[in-house]
Amino acid sequence: MRGHGAKFGRKKDEAVAALLAHKSIEEAARAVGLNPNTLLRWLQLPEFRDAYLKAHCEVVSQSVARMQQATSAAGITILRLMTDPNVPAAVRLRAAECVFNQAIKGIETENFEIRLAALERGLPPGDQKR
Repeated sequence: MRGHGAKFGRKKDEAVAALLAHKSIEEAARAVGLNPNTLLRWLQLPEFRDAYLKAHCEVVSQSVARMQQATSAAGITILRLMTDPNVPAAVRLRAAECVFNQAIKGIETENFEIRLAALERGLPPGDQKR
């Protein structure tokens, strides 16, 4: 960001962090002592926008990783709800639907991966063995 020097770099970093931490551009701007119009203008600068998008993607990626780590506990919870006769029938039904839907999704994903691998190897559509 030519012409702004080191001060702009620090403010830019603060603004990126504020954008990630606050609900709106206005709140983020206030948090770092900027006019919201300044922050909107910075978001038009490719270097600033790229830094923000990169930071945002990292935050989302970390959140997704945490959710993936919790899938074992989620699976256990769903199976307990589904099989516990003391749980209301509507809850057991919903848990069973969840298990069924996830099983189908897993099969669809596996089939897609098999077909994609075959295409990448240049095999004809009917010859999709691994």
